Formats: sequence, structure tokens, C-alpha cells
Amino acid sequence: MGEAKRRQKTGQPAPKSTGNNQKPLIIALSAGVIALIIGIVYIITAAPDPTSESLPTAGPNAAPFPEQVDQFGVSVGDPDAPVVVREFADYQCPACKNFASASQRLKEEYVASGQVRFVFFDLPLQQHDNAVPAALAARCAGDQDSYWAMHDTLFDKQLEWSGSGSPTDTFTRYAEDLGLEARRFRRCMETDLHIEEIEQSRRVAMQLQLTSTPTVLVDNIRLTRPGWGQLSAVVERELSRQ
Repeated sequence: MGEAKRRQKTGQPAPKSTGNNQKPLIIALSAGVIALIIGIVYIITAAPDPTSESLPTAGPNAAPFPEQVDQFGVSVGDPDAPVVVREFADYQCPACKNFASASQRLKEEYVASGQVRFVFFDLPLQQHDNAVPAALAARCAGDQDSYWAMHDTLFDKQLEWSGSGSPTDTFTRYAEDLGLEARRFRRCMETDLHIEEIEQSRRVAMQLQLTSTPTVLVDNIRLTRPGWGQLSAVVERELSRQ
């Protein structure tokens, strides 16, 4: 006798679905996966101990960074700060956008206190059509004392302008939002007023054989994993050695 017919004959109800019984298991597995992801992210981003042997170091015969070329970047912080952090970056580079939060935190926690000087070098890559206009936008904003405000805006809104066919219009709008004189800013952009400074900055990178962005140096030590964790740990280590 088939199972369905037997239940009809005996009046026995059909067995209850066990689907609901699987929900706690699914929830538990999901929670475990989420906890694992959080753990991995923490391990990747957490600052290593400044004494960790895994942190990058300068080679035994590494020459000091040639400080005279800092004039071709844009600096913020005490000129006599004991540690100098230098970033070679492209405003259109996604990895540089990711590092921007670390450099912002560096300025808040170390530059503002006089412990670190930060220097940003333009290294626009050829495959990024709007990288040079973006670098110009930051320097043109700098003529009105708003370099770092435009610097932050460019990274914050990278997805909006990176594919723009009229970057000057977009950047002029950002300048207006920052309270800058729009006509002066646009004239600076359209005349390529700071193009030679950007090219000089790029030549510095080429002379140092730096071709990837972002390249981040703490004094003469190149970070192997640019991000707040490694950056802050190396800075702390170098400060402790002063």
C-alpha cells in the first residue's frame, strides 16, 4: 500500500515539514561565516606591533631619501618633523583612493602633532585619462589655499569624475562647492598653469624607479602593504628610534 493511501485509510496525518528546523542551523552557519570574515578583515587591517619583524625595513646600504626633491611635491606639517611620509599617487587610481583614508588619519594623528611631515607627489599614470586634470585641479585649488580640501574631494568622488568627458567642468563645480573663485580656478585649469610642476613630480618618481601607485615611503622605507595598519606601525617604530 502506498504511503499516501495508508494515511488516508488510517487517518494518520502527513509528517510535518522539517524545513523550519533547518533555520537555526542556517542562521548559525551564516553567523559563523560573518564572524570569520570580520576576523580576516581585522587581521588584515589591524596595526602590527611596531617591533614586529614582519614590518618592512630599509636595506642595509639604503641611501636616505633625497629630501631636496620634496619641493616638487606638496607638503603639510612641521618642516623639522622627525619622520617624513611620502606618497606617490594618481588621483584616478582605485588603490590610491583606498589609501586616502590612511593618509587622512596620518594627518590627524601624527602631522597635526608635529611628529610627521607628509608629502604628496603626483604620479599620474598614462592609462588614466583624467589623472593629469585631477592633479591640476588640486594644485589650482592650492592657489586659493584649498589644496588638501580638493585633494580629499577628488578621492571621495573618484567614481563620479574618473569617466567624465569634461573633467574641467566637474572640477570647477567642486571648486565652487569648496567656496573657491570659480573663474580663477577654471582659468588655472584651462591654461595648464601647474602642468610643469606635475611633470617634475612625475620625473622624481621615474628617477627613483617608482612606477606603481600608491607607493608610500616612511623616510626611506617602502611599505609593502600600504594601509593604516602597516603605516602607523612603521611610523611608531621610526619615532621610537629618534
